[in-house]
Amino acid sequence: MTATTAENPPTAAAPGGGHPQRWLILAVICLAQLTVLLDNTVLNVAIPSLTRELDASTADIQWMINAYALVQSGLLLTAGNAADRYGRKRMLLTGLALFGVGSLAAGLAQSSTQLIAARAGMGVGGALLMTTTLAVVVQIFDDTERVKAIALWSTVSSLGFAAGPLLGGFVLDHFWWGAIFLVNLPVAVLGLVAVALLVPESRHKQGDRPDLLGAVLSTVGMTALVYAIINGPEHGWTSGQVLGSASLGLVVMGAFAFWELRVPHPMLDMHFFRDQRFVGAVAGAILVAFGMTGSLFLLTQHLQFVLGYDPLAAGLRTAPLALTVVVLNLAGVGARLLPKLGTPLTIALGMALVSAGLASIALLGGAHGYGGMLLGLVVMGAGVSLSMPAMANAIMSAIPPEKAGVGAGINGTLAEFGNGLGVAVLGAVLNARFAALASVTAVSLPAALAAAEGPSERARIADAFAAGLETSQLVGAVAVLAGGLLAALLLRRAERRTPAPA
Repeated sequence: MTATTAENPPTAAAPGGGHPQRWLILAVICLAQLTVLLDNTVLNVAIPSLTRELDASTADIQWMINAYALVQSGLLLTAGNAADRYGRKRMLLTGLALFGVGSLAAGLAQSSTQLIAARAGMGVGGALLMTTTLAVVVQIFDDTERVKAIALWSTVSSLGFAAGPLLGGFVLDHFWWGAIFLVNLPVAVLGLVAVALLVPESRHKQGDRPDLLGAVLSTVGMTALVYAIINGPEHGWTSGQVLGSASLGLVVMGAFAFWELRVPHPMLDMHFFRDQRFVGAVAGAILVAFGMTGSLFLLTQHLQFVLGYDPLAAGLRTAPLALTVVVLNLAGVGARLLPKLGTPLTIALGMALVSAGLASIALLGGAHGYGGMLLGLVVMGAGVSLSMPAMANAIMSAIPPEKAGVGAGINGTLAEFGNGLGVAVLGAVLNARFAALASVTAVSLPAALAAAEGPSERARIADAFAAGLETSQLVGAVAVLAGGLLAALLLRRAERRTPAPA
């Protein structure tokens, strides 16, 4: 039986049927989420400083960056289940506190080992924040405003992606490297006070005992899979390290699914996957992340290696994608179109725009320099602003409200999986095409250019790399378009079978 508790004093219902302070609460949790997302990218610009100040090796730098993403991704499902069971407000407060303490420890770290440990601690807090923020949005907004609220929530993801390197560069120009972590402290303190005063408590009691084995299996399996995805491009997808980690992850996640089908009160109800709305939204969410992250991974290389921009200039030139998402979501374009077009058509249109943007970058980016690339980025941004909120809403709508935390964990896990898949697949296409055209053994452009003999050979190698980029972008465009059509088809069939709720 579902039991929802409200530890705050009762308040009058708002005219829209949601919480009377829902928009203020949304602003608070989006601020907390933005801080978490900034830390996914802000450390990249500090690599030279960390190498110099902490005498960090290449392996140390990789672990500083990956410890955060690895722990956060591995704990998403477990954190969502904990939020549903023990209280979403309580877990939100816990996540803010852990994130703040981890940020303080990172800012004051005196060695690489200390910084890696602090980043892992921040990842625990980040997992709790990423799952509880979306779960709280679902709880405090009714059906009439939820799509708009989720669109604003997803806007923060794009803003965090664009602002991370810029904020990091600004802080490092004026302060020492530890300041990029200490700036989180005022936000964490403000978030703790605001959440304690504003956010209502809600939970779902799922049986007498928690699913501890499910939590362990989920965390171990997800961590192993994410580890393989992170290290695949660096160590090679057929290396023993990557294959061993991926195999362990698949075996453990298989055991997790087997266990969840048999435990009386599962952490993740596997019957969700019988719902075509859920499966369609899942497929779409993975492929949007696949196209966007894989494309940006390739674009940063194209801007630096082919067009000759430095890292900061390249980062600024990829910002139009995120800024387009922010502007359109703040304007409420997707939220207004969704009721008119319906979820399947909105997702299909958004994915078609993402596909068209990828194709535009492939076909016009090389011939027209940055102008053709800019057009593609804006078109992609428009597609993401339509499809991502619609798919997040479809995923959360297919899951009972009392399981909102688990739904948010699934949504975050899918994004991480799509990100890694995009980098892996499109990067592999690029490397294969580049090696075939350039007739070189080196799979990276800098290594091939360093081994080149004379300007003409360097020009030929650069042209081969540009052709490889074009091919990989076109492969991404086809995959995203096919995924959009598949997601729309599944969602349309599900809507025909199941009448929409009033």
